[in-house]
Amino acid sequence: MNDRSVHRAERTDEALAEEIATAAGELLLRLRDDPGAPQGRALGEAGDAASHDYIVGALRTARPDDSVLSEEGADDPARLAAARVWIVDPLDGTREFTEPGRTDWAVHVALAVDGRLACGAVALPAQGTTLSSAGPAFALDGAAGRRPRIVASRSRPPAILDDVASALGAEVVLMGSAGAKAGAVVTGDVDAYVHAGGQWEWDVAAPAAVAAAHGFHVSRLDGSPLAFNQPRPWSPDLLLCRADLAPRFLDALAAAALR
Repeated sequence: MNDRSVHRAERTDEALAEEIATAAGELLLRLRDDPGAPQGRALGEAGDAASHDYIVGALRTARPDDSVLSEEGADDPARLAAARVWIVDPLDGTREFTEPGRTDWAVHVALAVDGRLACGAVALPAQGTTLSSAGPAFALDGAAGRRPRIVASRSRPPAILDDVASALGAEVVLMGSAGAKAGAVVTGDVDAYVHAGGQWEWDVAAPAAVAAAHGFHVSRLDGSPLAFNQPRPWSPDLLLCRADLAPRFLDALAAAALR
């Protein structure tokens, strides 16, 4: 075994997730910046495919016995019997990726072991960073004295968003990409990410893994835990927020659901 193979074998799952997400993000930046690249929808399709091929190939090389669930790949039912399943979104925020100047798109790489998140990484290539469940640490207290800020989907903001924001005296920020929204919470730019109406597991897994590893609250809107590697990989809703604000958000969400 050569030195490079030894190094590969010794990489932790956390380091592997971060390395692959970062490299896929760099690939996407090169594609987007290429003067000869397609534009619009064709650029998004090219980005989805190129990132998917890279991530799946890298995982098969580094972890050949693991299963992979990717937004851009055919779902192999064999994953349901696998203990270790990588859940990836090769390009989260495809629409934003195709819009010049936007930075709210991401690459998600997460690992679920026996249906529970073990680690994950969210690359934010246009922001020049990758957030990982392995570190570095982030402050959990938000901005002192600031009214709460809630980030939500720019294309599908939840119907309950106005009620929750009103109850908490919160400001609403709309943004693309689940990874970018979760990243804004983790880095302290906003205090909570609220989503209703459903997402796929690959939208949620890596952001949830990163946030939970850093002490943030992650759950469904009713406070119940998220589930992964399900037969239908659907995640109905999401609350990701500062842990100290979670009781207030859960109360406001419960009250809004009753209206």
